[in-house]
Amino acid sequence: MQAAPEFLDTPATVDKACRLIAEASAHGAELIAFPEVFVSAYPYWNWTMTPVEGGPWFEKLFHAAIDIPGPEVAALCAAARAADAHVVIGVNERDPYSLGTLYNSVLFISNTGELLGVHRKLVPTWAEKLTWAGGDGSSLRVYDTGIGRLGGLACGENTNTLARFSLLAQGEQVHIANYIALPVAPAEYDMVEAIKTRAAAHSFEGKVFTIVACAAITDQIVDTVAHNEAARALLERPHSAFSGIFGPDGRLITTPLIDEEGIVYADIDINASIQPKQMHDIIGHYNRFDIFQLSVNQQPQSSVVLNSHQAPTFPPPHFTEVPGETETA
Repeated sequence: MQAAPEFLDTPATVDKACRLIAEASAHGAELIAFPEVFVSAYPYWNWTMTPVEGGPWFEKLFHAAIDIPGPEVAALCAAARAADAHVVIGVNERDPYSLGTLYNSVLFISNTGELLGVHRKLVPTWAEKLTWAGGDGSSLRVYDTGIGRLGGLACGENTNTLARFSLLAQGEQVHIANYIALPVAPAEYDMVEAIKTRAAAHSFEGKVFTIVACAAITDQIVDTVAHNEAARALLERPHSAFSGIFGPDGRLITTPLIDEEGIVYADIDINASIQPKQMHDIIGHYNRFDIFQLSVNQQPQSSVVLNSHQAPTFPPPHFTEVPGETETA
């Protein structure tokens, strides 16, 4: 999907996502990928306003964010189940304990409507640090599904070589790279070319398929966020959004979309990865694990460790309980 949310309108954006899932499924799609933080806004004000000016906008985004689990996730899962399609979609996720902490998260939903997992963007990029906290290694996961082993990263994470390798080493076969349109980047930075370079590199290095789903910018978004003519000029810059599908040789297998909203379709065959790996298999014979070794900490990180002799009646999943010495099993 190359699509724009109904900016800061979460119910309308979830409805739009469900309609698009149904539309794509009607055209035969079994895997449907949406952009980064599609539900329901990207904080463009971080790039065009001072932190003080952007403060009220952050509060708007917090109220438009969602809880996981929650009714919005349930609606998306129901849409995936009705479409018999796997869905990967970006959301703004509220921290369950801290009123004011947000994560840039990616939901992986099965064709039966099960929430397979949630990936929180590890490191928000540049101005994004004004909005999102970072995730941890517990969500660097690959999901084994009936259509292949799925993994994914959000936007700038796709430049993180070790994060990408960690997914490849878990057997990733289809990589979802979801992005936002970034017209506010420096003038010499071409977002379309940057996305193409990253996606081609991951596909070629890992011999996997990469599905790029990027947000589009609409007049509504520009009118909402542009607080002066300089900001408007930035937000209206073309060549800022790219969506397409890359094969295991690093080449596009679709006609991509640039800037405009729409859906890119392709048929992929996982077996197309086999022959290229005879030449380069960086998670197999074309590596030296006696020389190189990557260690990934997949332990969820807790804000507090509770040293207690008696377990609480409702231990929050985000806390770590350390049993006392006298506790018995």
